[in-house]
Amino acid sequence: MNSFDLSGRVAVVIGGTSGIGLALSQGLAAAGADVVPVSRRAEMVERAAAAIESLGSKSLRLTADTLDRRSLEQTLTATLAAFGHVDILVNCAGITRRTPSLTVTDEEWDAIIATNLTGTFRACQIFGRAMLGRGYGRIINIASLASFVGLHEVAAYTASKSGVAGLTRALAVEWGSQGVNVNAIAPGVFRTALNATLLDESGRGQEFLLRTPLKRFGDVAELAPACVFLASEAARFVNGEILTVDGGFLASGVNQ
Repeated sequence: MNSFDLSGRVAVVIGGTSGIGLALSQGLAAAGADVVPVSRRAEMVERAAAAIESLGSKSLRLTADTLDRRSLEQTLTATLAAFGHVDILVNCAGITRRTPSLTVTDEEWDAIIATNLTGTFRACQIFGRAMLGRGYGRIINIASLASFVGLHEVAAYTASKSGVAGLTRALAVEWGSQGVNVNAIAPGVFRTALNATLLDESGRGQEFLLRTPLKRFGDVAELAPACVFLASEAARFVNGEILTVDGGFLASGVNQ
């Protein structure tokens, strides 16, 4: 028996159409799961769903926004209608903005907390209810290096991701006895289309590189095996963990 085989499982990946979310969607599909990648933009959902289907898995074309409870409920309803159950929820939707803390507006703070923390809780609540009803589920949230350490001039993001780590532990304690395991992945620094210039051309990027003992940035595909593990029966006794995939960043002290 292959404990990492996800055949017959159904996964919903919120924010699963680009960057890390798309890599996780494809990784779950490659492991055998049927995957529903969800985001706000229909054209991105279409491309992600087509990529999943090219791997031999089934998918749906659904848009949703973590700020909109009804859209998440509609996603759950449509997925249950198509597949009968949801086994895996991955919460990847997130935003950040670099601003000195003294000039962060209420609007900026509220937007980041609402998306990264409240939106994650909202999705856990909606999909978790269905999972608890079946007595089975795997929820995987996306934490951050900022769940553990402070990052310069991103106070709202750091607070939100610290909250995601705490939320993960709290739900693991509350739901674990009912068959729903709740864990998180904390990515290190991974190059994406959105951050490539920052990483390659700024002092901030060079500091991230210096503090990473592997001396390179991650490829988003390297996060997929961690997600497959947490979604699989291989991790059936793993609950409330924040699995860090960071090239050694958090282990790092003096690097030269």
